[in-house]
Amino acid sequence: MFALLLALGSSLAYGCADFLGGLGARKAHVLRTVLVAAPASLAVELLLWPVLGASFTRAGVVWGAASGVASAAAFALLYKTLAIGPMNVLSPLTALVSAALPVAVGLLQGERLGVAGLVGLPLALVAVVMVSAGHGARSSRPSRTALLPAFGAGAAIALQLVFLHQAPSDSGVAPLIIGRAVSSAVTLAAAAVMRRRLGPERPAYAISATAGVLDSLANLLFLFAAHSGDLTVVAVITALYPAGTVLLARGVLAERIHRGQLVGLGTAAVAVGLLTLT
Repeated sequence: MFALLLALGSSLAYGCADFLGGLGARKAHVLRTVLVAAPASLAVELLLWPVLGASFTRAGVVWGAASGVASAAAFALLYKTLAIGPMNVLSPLTALVSAALPVAVGLLQGERLGVAGLVGLPLALVAVVMVSAGHGARSSRPSRTALLPAFGAGAAIALQLVFLHQAPSDSGVAPLIIGRAVSSAVTLAAAAVMRRRLGPERPAYAISATAGVLDSLANLLFLFAAHSGDLTVVAVITALYPAGTVLLARGVLAERIHRGQLVGLGTAAVAVGLLTLT
């Protein structure tokens, strides 16, 4: 139950971070937004170091670095996917892959679910797709060149979660610090290479920094959830993060929640209830 609550908190924090990151990317190039968000996220993890502790063992450093590389790859592939579109089709695919792969890893590692879990898990995967799908998803067909980066983005997100789960449970925030440092270095390198394409617009500093703080909180909650419960359940609950983005878009931007998304939110609630029984 505790792991489930942590996973729900992680999902909510990821959804809020994505919403704010999206707002920031409307005001300036997305790389400029990330260049503000990443240091803010790293600063939070460094501040938590004395409170939660950090053990920089070889395993913790290796898995943390691997999660950082996966995080940077996820960003690059998501950006390419967004550029190709249509996101109302590709976003559900990305979210589904990011949920399904950790579930498969958990099952292969010997995790087992009860009857309620066996019903709730596929319901949660269906909810991930429904919540993240936009209006008109059925009428738009992605090209073959768009499907590959969308699948890759989902796989990279999944690998980030799996790598964090593999870090020793007594590592504290060390894997997060290492991962964020690696992903920040990759982002800085990408920004240096693409500096002529970033444009003159200044990033929304407050929004971007808040997105980074929330992303750091999401990673932290996921790490604790994964070490407290089964990856199979924790990953699929965390993958419900589009629900938070959709609800914020409705409340802040007055964007309409389409019927399919509304059904998806209800399905997610039922799935979470069933997984709680597990």
